[in-house]
Amino acid sequence: MKKQPSAPIPEIRQGQSVELLKELHILTRDGKLNQDSRRKLKQVYHLYNFIEPLLAETIKENPGLSLADHGAGKSYLGFVLYDLFFKDRAMGSIYGIETRPELVDKSSELAKHLGFERMRFLNLSVEESILSPELPERVDIVTALHACDTATDDAIRFALHKHARFIVLVPCCQAEVAAVLRKNKNATFAKTPLSELWRHPIHTREFGSQLTNALRCLMLEAHGYQVTVTELVGWEHSMKNELIVARHTGQIRKNAEERLDAILRELNLEELRERFLPSYTTGKND
Repeated sequence: MKKQPSAPIPEIRQGQSVELLKELHILTRDGKLNQDSRRKLKQVYHLYNFIEPLLAETIKENPGLSLADHGAGKSYLGFVLYDLFFKDRAMGSIYGIETRPELVDKSSELAKHLGFERMRFLNLSVEESILSPELPERVDIVTALHACDTATDDAIRFALHKHARFIVLVPCCQAEVAAVLRKNKNATFAKTPLSELWRHPIHTREFGSQLTNALRCLMLEAHGYQVTVTELVGWEHSMKNELIVARHTGQIRKNAEERLDAILRELNLEELRERFLPSYTTGKND
């Protein structure tokens, strides 16, 4: 008996390669989509909805546009972006930057297999990626999807060095600030009543996460970016759901650096100053 073709899956965008989704294990080998993969695909598509207009705007002015996905992991985002936007245009490149060589090798093999010729995967640390001749001097768009803890800050640092026009971040696991809050809790408790905001362990974690992203936004505004913060998808799909989109306008928010510095001092976080107010870039992003 002749096997009937599978019915189309409504969640999959028109033009999306089914072979790619199978290779990424978003679809099973028989073309099915399970609940976990459905959530993952929905997150990537929602992020694509935010990034696609930025790509379209940039490519009009710079046909050779470059996008770097920092902390790329298995490169779900990069592959979907290439498949839906870059594949049918003979222009633009995507760079996946990842420190785990096995993931870089696997992504490189997949890109070659699919004929995604303008995708490159680089096994580089953030410091190496800033200086590497394998990347262009200027990168138009920098993304970081669920780059864990300080990896999001690494992506920001890379973007500032590369004078990115747009930065798109979905932060994850912001543990560093919470750890410093916890370490300095007794000293801070005597210093300010604001320490009540993170006195309990669960509040330390939640407040640390929110504070981390607020400091990141101030840092970007201090470098001439207009920042928008919103939800990526509904909270029922992911708790790691905050989306930060930064557009470089060159207009530095006048008091951003002062407020950032004041928060670090008030909350006893001055040891993190170099992370959020790096001396080599403060107030500069031509």
